[in-house]
Amino acid sequence: MALTRRSFLKILAAGTAVMAGPPAGNRLLRRLRLRPAGGGLPALAASREPAGPIVRLFGLPAGDGDPTLAYAAEPNTRTGPGEAGRRWVMVIDLARCDGCRECTRACTAMHFVPSGQEWIRVYEMRDHATGNAYWLPRPCMQCDNPPCVKVCPVSASWKREDGIVMQDTSRCIGCRFCIAACPYQARGFNWVQPPESEEQRRQPYDMEWNTRHFKGTTEKCIFCPGLVKEGRLPACVSACPMGALYFGDQAEDAVTNSQGETVRFSQLVQENAGYRFLEELGTEPRVYYLPPRKPLYPPPPSEQEPAALGGGHR
Repeated sequence: MALTRRSFLKILAAGTAVMAGPPAGNRLLRRLRLRPAGGGLPALAASREPAGPIVRLFGLPAGDGDPTLAYAAEPNTRTGPGEAGRRWVMVIDLARCDGCRECTRACTAMHFVPSGQEWIRVYEMRDHATGNAYWLPRPCMQCDNPPCVKVCPVSASWKREDGIVMQDTSRCIGCRFCIAACPYQARGFNWVQPPESEEQRRQPYDMEWNTRHFKGTTEKCIFCPGLVKEGRLPACVSACPMGALYFGDQAEDAVTNSQGETVRFSQLVQENAGYRFLEELGTEPRVYYLPPRKPLYPPPPSEQEPAALGGGHR
């Protein structure tokens, strides 16, 4: 069953009616296939399960502690191969980042990002009042288990097989469920129609470039698939004067920065104690960070498994 912008607004209007009286409320429950819990007004949360419900609603107040589940009228089965055989990945070396924000400016210029949005935002971080500050660039994490994709009721956002989470703003109905679900605050919303330059108007709408923007839609970083298809680095990576951003193919185990340095992805992450932001949420981000302070000594040699040493149970 297709869920259009018009029908979705009708559902929202019916949600108000849930509070007003049983007849209209029952129509909303049938449309979203809701199972009420305690009769309270539901609140949204993203399901962390890889399959099944894409929106989980918790009754307020929860009468018996049993959550209310809602299923999309149209399951998100939209996929795409992207670049065949590729698994795009980004590594950000915080020890190299000087907070110049050239990455943000290059991204904004590349995609004509509307005023008020930053698809890669640079945060000044300070772990302790007496410690020095460092900077943390935050693009879209292109999660392998993306909450934003799971909550979209119209499949305007989907995951490609090469690792990129795409966004089709021509399909977006502006519900903003994806914004609420994203733990990285990596999405923006156009509350008004962004002004367009003559150069933008000459360009056709293309999801791989995302240079056209529309009122009432959400947007985000997409790893510049248009540039990647041409064999070039994403705009933010090539603009970094410090070579702090690496981009490449995890399947080939190689990443490259703006200085032309190509290194093994696995070695770069392993030897520099790489980590992923909020990894504990199970989102499986495709952006890795290297800590702002590099280790002084290499890791000790890997210990052999007891079986390899010829040992057994004692």
